Amino acid sequence: MKLGLQSEFDAAHHLPDYPGKCAMVHGHTYKVEIVVEGPRGDDGFVMDFYQIKKYLNSALEEMDHRDLNDILPNPTAELIADRLFKRLKDDLKGTVVCLVSLKLWEGNNKWAMVER
Repeated sequence: MKLGLQSEFDAAHHLPDYPGKCAMVHGHTYKVEIVVEGPRGDDGFVMDFYQIKKYLNSALEEMDHRDLNDILPNPTAELIADRLFKRLKDDLKGTVVCLVSLKLWEGNNKWAMVER
């Protein structure tokens, strides 16, 4: 069974050597949606949403209210999504669920998605 969860974080960044406005420092409210998959236990849960949220918030903590250029040399939506996916995939090892996908919205209408 699959479960999904969304969260948000705010951060600034700029795209070095980009030939447009995004070369200037600017900020976004990023929305992150993850999908995990696992078996439903005898208690009816795959995993408590509270537990999933703890894993997601822990991964987002590194980026929240930060300059993403301090974390990634070229923080495109694709590279941010990939970094978060790898972090969550590793963090969820040893639990009853595995990460299926992560979608990162950069603002309201642009997104990058990483799938297993």
